[in-house]
Amino acid sequence: MKLTLMYREYCSLCRHMLEALKPWQAQYGFEIEVVDVDADPALEVRYNELVPVLLLGEEEICHWHLDEARLQAVLQA
Repeated sequence: MKLTLMYREYCSLCRHMLEALKPWQAQYGFEIEVVDVDADPALEVRYNELVPVLLLGEEEICHWHLDEARLQAVLQA
């Protein structure tokens, strides 16, 4: 399974979410693809004020802060 994190380098919430995902990744073994939204104008428009956004495919798991209950539900489905 691969989760995608829409991310900005200068974003403290982004760094915090990435760190918060590490124990979950160790437990469940999923991949994390980190995508810099500022590198793609279309992504910047789509996710601008929501970053960080955690996705499974096109499905949004959460944004701004890690929703652990939602993440666990997705990982156990």
